[in-house]
Amino acid sequence: MQVSPVPEPAVAVGEDPRSYARLMSAVYDATMAGHRAPARPREVIGDSWRRMMANGVNPDEVVPVVEAGALEMLRRSSGLMEVLDEISHGLESLVAEGENILVVADASGRVLWRSGSPAVLSNADRLGFVEGANWGEGSVGTNAIGTALVSQRAVQVFSAEHFLRSHHPWTCAGAPIRDPRTGQVIGVVDVSGPAATVHPTTIALVDAVARLAESHLRQEHDRTLNRLRALAAPILARMGSPALAVDTEGWVAAVDAMPLHNRILLPEQMGPGRMWLATLGMCAVEPLPGGWLVRLAPDEDCGHRAASQVTLDLRDPDRPSLVMAGDFGSWRHDLSLRHAEILCALSLSPQGRSAPQLAEDLYGDRSRVVTVRAEMSRLRKQFTGLLAAQPYRFSGAVELSVCYPADRRLLLPPSTAPAIRAARENG
Repeated sequence: MQVSPVPEPAVAVGEDPRSYARLMSAVYDATMAGHRAPARPREVIGDSWRRMMANGVNPDEVVPVVEAGALEMLRRSSGLMEVLDEISHGLESLVAEGENILVVADASGRVLWRSGSPAVLSNADRLGFVEGANWGEGSVGTNAIGTALVSQRAVQVFSAEHFLRSHHPWTCAGAPIRDPRTGQVIGVVDVSGPAATVHPTTIALVDAVARLAESHLRQEHDRTLNRLRALAAPILARMGSPALAVDTEGWVAAVDAMPLHNRILLPEQMGPGRMWLATLGMCAVEPLPGGWLVRLAPDEDCGHRAASQVTLDLRDPDRPSLVMAGDFGSWRHDLSLRHAEILCALSLSPQGRSAPQLAEDLYGDRSRVVTVRAEMSRLRKQFTGLLAAQPYRFSGAVELSVCYPADRRLLLPPSTAPAIRAARENG
């Protein structure tokens, strides 16, 4: 089945939405029936329809696949969590009126977050437009999320331009978000609502917000590398041997006596000690706040794997800190109260703590696992190689010592966490 070679629509959606909706409905019905259509859909829509028909997608029988069980993992791995505030703030005017839903999806089109009024969310529920649902083109046909991913550009899909008949009462505008470091699309921001709410400026606003999100990601990456560079530069200067400092994804912050690299490939299971790195060969690796210190390892010490010496210093009630010493030097990092509470709780349970157990330790409420996992994700990213998961615990690659205040009753005075209160009483 092919879209007939007929003229483009004579009216644009922004000029007269009702006339455009009637025209596109006639175009859609004719195209799906294999008849000559009264007009040709826009190129981005026609291309998408052809993909759907070539793949045998039935416009009346598609139901989105929902992966609700993996939602938290998808969110954490998306790279989009740190731009949620920028996206929400940039598009709040469209959502505040109560007729539109704001959605952020990952690079596969899976809905990670959504917000909107109860009424519009209820309407979205009936379409399967829920968190965890896959709205890629291959799952639900032509739509702003999936089609923006395929076309790699901002897309507005109005009424009968959607491939599924059940979506014709809707309009949506989506724009891809790219990782500014690699240029790869990591997700989509989308605004959807009843077809009557269509406005020609919506797509421009959604695209502008996606660009702002990219700018934020770029600035945050620069800040992360600058912090890492400031910490690592004096250590590299003292070492007197080829070495570099990289963030958790291998982006190089500082280098000394080595060819300049923009990024090195890190193994999936990265940890302190000696390991083979594809870009550099055998290396000695030590953790830094937010990254790794990497030194080319001489052959004679390749079999050695030294544990990092880690001290959780809780003596100063106003300034808890973490001190790590290794072959290359040492560093000290001040801790937030929440991170100090978590590390203290884990130090008291060498066997590890599950997310529900940590939730009870910190909040007295085992149900707050989402909050715990988010905190642990931030903590493990900040202090690479320090903590292991399932259960959460200090890594076997570190030797931990804890310095408590002389009077245990002064342990983290502002804390109300049950685990800290118990530690004060049992000290």
